Order: sequence, then structure tokens, then C-alpha cells
Amino acid sequence: MHDSNKLLEQTRRQLASSKNTPTAAGQTNSEPEPDRDAVIDALNRMFAEFELVYHNQYNKAFSNPEKLSYAKKLWFSNLRHIQPDRIVAATHRAIRESEFLPTIKGILKYCEPDNNELGLPDSHSAYLEACRAPQPKAEYHWSHPAVYHAGRASDWFYLAGTVEHSAYPVFRRHYDDICERVKNGETLIMPSQKAIPETISKPLSPDEQRQRMQKMRDELDI
Repeated sequence: MHDSNKLLEQTRRQLASSKNTPTAAGQTNSEPEPDRDAVIDALNRMFAEFELVYHNQYNKAFSNPEKLSYAKKLWFSNLRHIQPDRIVAATHRAIRESEFLPTIKGILKYCEPDNNELGLPDSHSAYLEACRAPQPKAEYHWSHPAVYHAGRASDWFYLAGTVEHSAYPVFRRHYDDICERVKNGETLIMPSQKAIPETISKPLSPDEQRQRMQKMRDELDI
């Protein structure tokens, strides 16, 4: 354990001295860069927990101190743009959901907010909502705009007239695609509702119609 702690501290110093690491994919100039030391601490915690949970796989992947040190540098270069608390949350999510030692790509996926965080219902609940929502669909109070857009992409008439075991996979495919767009930062826009006119016109009486017709004749001199 003493050697392991010494190695973690050595790797921490090596990572902290890497001042010229390129900006990682997914980071924008408008987002504040996370604290380097906090990211390093989160990664050290990740590797420590992975060692406990995926012991045999971990020791096979990082069979010597050199491989472990290089791996941590590589992971840091790919995760440095992510907030430390999200890295820790992704670590715990990976431990819960994956029986295999995660890759960098896998952890990046776990770092994305899940549907619950974004207010997105599960696909089957969304399907039932889309099928049961009354007309006009655009004016219904949807749990999330993604449900409306998935329903429209699937075709309302098709959803209403097709049995679930055929319609649900179609809806789910559209819904999953739209959820990915939401996770990538897209804001879904609902169609604008027509405003109620301030004055509502009513039919003219026969006398009013005759008066208007006469006015038009006078103006046209006919």
C-alpha cells in the first residue's frame, strides 16, 4: 500500500507538470476549465476504486508502474475538461453497471448526464405519453419536448393505428436519437401556438351587408 501511495503521488506530480496538454474534445472556450489538482485527485480515486472492484482485470491492464503512470497521463489528457465530481459519479456508475474494467470512451459516456438528470422519461413511458396525448398535440403539456418530437417523427397517425409491438420500436429509435441530441446540448423548440386574436369577428347582419355593398358601389362609382 505504501508503494501504491508513493506511485500515486509521483504520477500526480507528473500530471501537474504537464502544462501544455491540448484542449480535450468536448471542451468549449465558454466553459471554465476544472481545477487540475481536483481532476487529478478524482482520477486517482477512480483508479484506486477500479483496482478494488476489477482487481484481476486491473492488474492485467496495468501490470507494472510504468504502464499505470502512462495510463493515468492518458486518462488525464482525455478527461481534464470534465468536472471532478462528474468523474467520480461516472466512476460509481461504471462500477454499478459494468462488469468489465471501463475504457476511456466508456467513462466519457458515463460522464454524460443521464435521462433522469435531463428530465427525460424512459422510452416506454414516453411512448405511452405520445400515444395518449390529446389533439392538438402541440398544445399538450408534455413531460419533455423530446417526447413530442419523437411522436411527430414517428407519425401520430401511425402511432394511433399500429399495435405497440410494432409501433414502440419505431418510436424508441426516434426517441433515443433525440435524447442523444439533448445530451449533446441541443435545445428542442416546440412549435409556436397561434395567439388568440384580440377581437373575434362575427357575421354581418343583412342590413350591414347591404350597407357595405352600397359603400363599395359608391367608391367604385358603379
